[in-house]
Amino acid sequence: MESKTDPTMGLGTLSRSIEIGLRAIGVWPNSSYMILGRAFWMITLTMAQTFQYRYFLIHVRTDDLPHLMDGLSVTMSYSLLLLKLIVFWIHRRRFYDILNTMARDRSECVTNWAVSSMSRTVYISHRSSNVIIGLYPMSVFLYGTGVLVASPDEVKEVDEPQTRELILKMELPFETNTSPVYEIVMVTQFIHQVAAAALVGVLNALIVSLILHVGGQIDIMCRGLAEISSGDNAFDLRASAIRALICRHQRIIALSTNIENLFSYIALMQFLGNTLVICSLGFIIVTSIGTTEGTTMLIKSLFFYAVITFEAFIFCYAGEYLSAKSKMIGDAAYEAKWYKSSPTQSRVLLLLILRSQRKLTITIGKFMDLSLDRFTTIIKASASYVSVLHAMS
Repeated sequence: MESKTDPTMGLGTLSRSIEIGLRAIGVWPNSSYMILGRAFWMITLTMAQTFQYRYFLIHVRTDDLPHLMDGLSVTMSYSLLLLKLIVFWIHRRRFYDILNTMARDRSECVTNWAVSSMSRTVYISHRSSNVIIGLYPMSVFLYGTGVLVASPDEVKEVDEPQTRELILKMELPFETNTSPVYEIVMVTQFIHQVAAAALVGVLNALIVSLILHVGGQIDIMCRGLAEISSGDNAFDLRASAIRALICRHQRIIALSTNIENLFSYIALMQFLGNTLVICSLGFIIVTSIGTTEGTTMLIKSLFFYAVITFEAFIFCYAGEYLSAKSKMIGDAAYEAKWYKSSPTQSRVLLLLILRSQRKLTITIGKFMDLSLDRFTTIIKASASYVSVLHAMS
């Protein structure tokens, strides 16, 4: 019978910043005010989306296509975050299973080289998580700076007379041009956008940390396969050693399957959403070069473009990394001296080799693998759309 573990022990690979973010959205196990956190983000994101899409529908026939695409890029990013959160809320039980598996993996690292391997994985995971999470609030800060430094003449050219631009383009049901209403709305939008951007970074850092954990477990298993055949003579595996290898392999498969089930449809939304957002931002950057307001548009969009492109790269690289790592198990088992063992023992290793030929991966909606080839597809598709929009403008 499988022993129960405390799911919060999975925090070893997951950084503290990821835990705080997951507590804020109400998916971390045994956290306080889970329902309140989910309700807050559902209500605020739904309200923001209502006013954002209302702005888009009202101004869809505008002649100023770059500013329409500017608002649409942020609107779609918000929509993508809301859909991600809904998926996590629906599949939070599966996330708890992932944490339980990670906790058990850590508890079974008893040898020095296993502990060293896990420590290295934790170090890389924490450092990469902090970098990823920090990039998104930085992009919001630069985007807001681009709005604030826009001169009044620039604003009048792109908007109606005597209107002041908001950080998030919204059609609110009240007048926002007068003080102090304008300042209150701007501060509220900035704080909410920073928090939302940090959550996007948390969810992206989460998949990186989970994939790194799986990779660390694969390294430990490969090291175990190498050690059982380190001698030159025929070896005789103990039943406990065989059982440990098979159990670890099964946990790796189960963990990667849970990660795939949790992130598959998120990856599909990410694939479609990033293509459109990168297209919109690329169009803004191309059309703003050489114009009177080009500097402010570049301040707003250039780093935002880099972060969104990096976000697409994270997901695609995670799938590529997992697929490449899974192939190592079959190679390590094949390099073991299974041909010098008894027929029963060699049959077990041969079955392990056969099972490892089915690579582990993350799919895009269950019909396409995430890989670096898919990343190039996103960039190519976005560039094609940019050229079409540029020809229309």
